[in-house]
This record gives sequence, structure tokens and C-alpha cells, in this order.
Amino acid sequence: MAFADPRGRTQSSLSEINITPFVDVVLVLLIIFMLTAPILESGIEVDLPKTKTVKIVSDEKVVITIDKKQNIYVGNDAVNIHRLGVTVLDQLKGAGTQPVFIRCDQNVTFGAFARVVDALKQANLTTLNIVTEPLETKSSGQ
Repeated sequence: MAFADPRGRTQSSLSEINITPFVDVVLVLLIIFMLTAPILESGIEVDLPKTKTVKIVSDEKVVITIDKKQNIYVGNDAVNIHRLGVTVLDQLKGAGTQPVFIRCDQNVTFGAFARVVDALKQANLTTLNIVTEPLETKSSGQ
């Protein structure tokens, strides 16, 4: 396609779009997504104590987590210790008789664990379960 400029000369229009910058931006966004996706999917890292008796926790239960830094989570949401009972009751929809599971890092002091249990008992939540990992036993087949 040609057109004339004000001086009477004919010029051709640029009919191709340069997509190189677009491809560069898309590739950078793809790399960022690939690096951040595994981080977003990971849960709260807790080194659970090991015991012989282990109860399986299903996903629909309310799980309270205390991590190494003594941060408290209900599900994956951070919660203040003073709002813990109210938050758990909201998750349970007021039914305080349903079981609540506590995941606690084995390096957390007993005092921090006791404060969480006390906050739950003050909210009349008495069915508390402690989540642990199974203890690996040595095979005796020698």
C-alpha cells in the first residue's frame, strides 16, 4: 500500500509488526511463573515428631499449625494467638465438638504449644488431636 506525503512523494506503509519484544516479555513471564508456582503450592513446612500411633488427617478437617518460628496458622492462614479460638470456631461453623488437629514442629517449645492448647480450650474446643509422623521401625528379618 502506497500513499503520498505532503511533498508529493510516495511512501510505502509498514505492514509488519515486530513481535520480538512481545515474545521476549512472554518468555520472561513464563520463566517467572515456572519459578514461583512450586513455591505457591507448598504448604507450611513443619518437622513433625515421630510416634508409633498415627491418625490420618483428611483435608476437610480444621488443622492448626505451629511452625519453627512459633507462627500459628489455621489452614494456610496466619492467625494471632488472641484470635485463634474465634477463627477456629468460624471454620467449624460454631460446632465446637468437631475434632481439631494440631501440627506442631518438634523444635517448638512446650510453652508455645501449651499456649495454643489453652487458647483453644478457652474457646470451649476440647476435641484436640496432635498430628505426628509414623515412627520408622527396623525390620527384624536377619
